[in-house]
Amino acid sequence: FDLVFDVKSDGWFNVFHAAQDMPIGATVVFSSVAGRFGNQGQTDYAAANDLLCKITSNFRRTRPDTRGLALDWTAWGGIGMATRGSIPKIMEMAGVQMLPPEAGVAWIRCELTADGVGSSPVGPVGEVIVAGELGLMAAEYDERGGVDGAVLVPDDVDCGPMVDSARLSVHDGIVATTTLDPTEQPFLDDHRIDDIPVLPGVMGMEAFAETARLLAPDRSSIAVEDVTFAAPLKFYRDEPRTLTVSAKLRPDGDDLVAHCELAAERMLPGSEVPQRTVHFTGRVRLSKEAPEGQTADEIDDPSGPELAADRVYSFYFHGPAYQVVDTAWRSGDTAVASLADPLPDNHAPADRPLTTAPRWIELCFQAAGLWQAGRDDQLALPSHVGRAQLVVDPTAVTGRLHARAREVEPGTFDCVVVDDGGQVVARLDEYRTIPLPAPIAEDVAADLHAAFRE
Repeated sequence: FDLVFDVKSDGWFNVFHAAQDMPIGATVVFSSVAGRFGNQGQTDYAAANDLLCKITSNFRRTRPDTRGLALDWTAWGGIGMATRGSIPKIMEMAGVQMLPPEAGVAWIRCELTADGVGSSPVGPVGEVIVAGELGLMAAEYDERGGVDGAVLVPDDVDCGPMVDSARLSVHDGIVATTTLDPTEQPFLDDHRIDDIPVLPGVMGMEAFAETARLLAPDRSSIAVEDVTFAAPLKFYRDEPRTLTVSAKLRPDGDDLVAHCELAAERMLPGSEVPQRTVHFTGRVRLSKEAPEGQTADEIDDPSGPELAADRVYSFYFHGPAYQVVDTAWRSGDTAVASLADPLPDNHAPADRPLTTAPRWIELCFQAAGLWQAGRDDQLALPSHVGRAQLVVDPTAVTGRLHARAREVEPGTFDCVVVDDGGQVVARLDEYRTIPLPAPIAEDVAADLHAAFRE
């Protein structure tokens, strides 16, 4: 162990000690993917390389004027130890791509001359992986991450409709899967565009929250943040599809933040491998404390024309479970929509608990959409959510609810859902839309203009 470990560790400390108090502009250490990912039979070598990486990372605090770079090389091709004997063949069998010297040598200059990023004023500080395919080296050691799935999703705990099973992953954090059937799930059957079921954005956010809570069940899911709806998830021919949600948990002050993505695979005609698409990304903020109570101005009764549900859903594509608007009207510079009550079941089985209140947020989406349709003759779909927060436990809410959406800049809205007493039960901030190229019938447009224009 010492013969391998000391070459790098002692070499580094001798050079660094000899420099004493000299100002050091930059350091570059050559590490290895073996130090980053580990490798059988290389504990000594991996430990030495990882030590150099940790010291380099520590420069952020101990030497903020020194630019520290650690390059985690894969095996070099053409030169070096990895070219000896049968090693290239072993690398090939393991699925590891070797690094051409002309690419590797140029990489050092590229990193040293890169513009300053990260936490150091002198440029990037930290670890850079220089590799192609890593094959078995980057593969999971255990298909469940070494944890019994029943620990993550206990048999005696009811999970929501967006999690059937879960496992841990070295690279992806927690990975939850669920298979959804449009013929069984109301939130799909009643959410169709051109008669194709499409996963509602609010249920994608629900999937993020359900998955994140598996990692910290003792915490409150206080907000879903920075959500991007990158690509619609469609259920062609009403066939079931399996969704995968991955979440990586990181501390953020006293909170925990889960960085999430929702993906699905689909086999395209003529292809031998499925196409994987990341449909949504976002974060879930988990806190030890429940959100503080919030109040807003009470909703004024309509003083002008109202838009009834039958007119709303003569151009909106939603079915009964997502016909959340009972009536809508303009109040000053805002759109107000009252929540339909009662609503059909959101999902099946109906007793599976929700972590968020998807249809409260959907009410905000639709209120904002009515404002755009009435003011700009523009239909729109969700594009991005800055923050969606459930302020009050839905089981503790009684009485009528209303959403009030305000356009803070073109195509961007803030919205609150309030009860009859002005208590905020949910809020939506920095909600952005993307235009949908579909016309609005003239008779409906006239009703929209009457309700939402001056």
